[in-house]
Amino acid sequence: MSTLKRSPWQADALLLLVTILAAGGWIFSKEALAGMPPLLFIGTRFLLAGLILLGFAWPALSAMPARRIRRGIFVGFLFSGAIGFWIMGLATSNHLGESAFINSLGILLVPIVAKLLFGDRPPRTTWIALPVALLGFALLSLNAGFKVETSQLLMVCAALCFALLININTRVVRNVAALPLTTLQLLSVGTVLTLVSFMFERQPVALNTSILGWFMASVLLASALRFFLQITAQGMTTPSHASVVLMLEAVWTALFAAWWFGEVMAPLQLLGCGLIFTALLINRWYWVRKILLRWLPGAAR
Repeated sequence: MSTLKRSPWQADALLLLVTILAAGGWIFSKEALAGMPPLLFIGTRFLLAGLILLGFAWPALSAMPARRIRRGIFVGFLFSGAIGFWIMGLATSNHLGESAFINSLGILLVPIVAKLLFGDRPPRTTWIALPVALLGFALLSLNAGFKVETSQLLMVCAALCFALLININTRVVRNVAALPLTTLQLLSVGTVLTLVSFMFERQPVALNTSILGWFMASVLLASALRFFLQITAQGMTTPSHASVVLMLEAVWTALFAAWWFGEVMAPLQLLGCGLIFTALLINRWYWVRKILLRWLPGAAR
């Protein structure tokens, strides 16, 4: 009997909690950026989160061959680029909900990058979903007055890097347990981006109780706990199934931003985000249908 059949609801519940924590991370990060430079914030956040997970991952890491450790660190360097673009996009963004949907394009771009770099054949649904997503992004650009904003470009770069990262992750670090791999990646990202911050960022740090609170929420909830639960849940289901539930991060982020910051989407933004989310559903329709059949029997027939 498969893991998916043995513990479907537990996996789905954990993944749903992961999406809520990840969406909360957008809010925590935006608030913390009021008193910290972007790269210093994200570098120290990931470094501390990695050190926390190191306590759980140390037995596996100490027994891991040096070759696999080097590969994990290499992937962590690629992760640094993706997270770097993401945090700079977040720092310059005036609309978190919109940015979250643009960032979610990384899921759609995974098979495209696999085709370009490794010659893989994307499923037919990818070619149907791609123009829908591009139309959605075009509508978001039109909402800004026929121009692409800096934050939008940075989020697109982050999505491309995440798509590349996922492809490299599945090829370079095969057969590496998720917890030690995640720990290596968090520590690598934290080290790289903290060093880059020290070299290039000149923004003063203005820490107070509030900023420190948001920073620690980012470290403990949106990083350490989020990744620990995500690793656990992914071990209870398949990657494709997990990716469908994880798409809800953008939806939660938009809802949280509307509640916390009072963000309101213009009609073009709503339509653009709706088209991007529709493209993600089309791209993962096989697994979306399986979830619908399990949650709502007869709904996807």
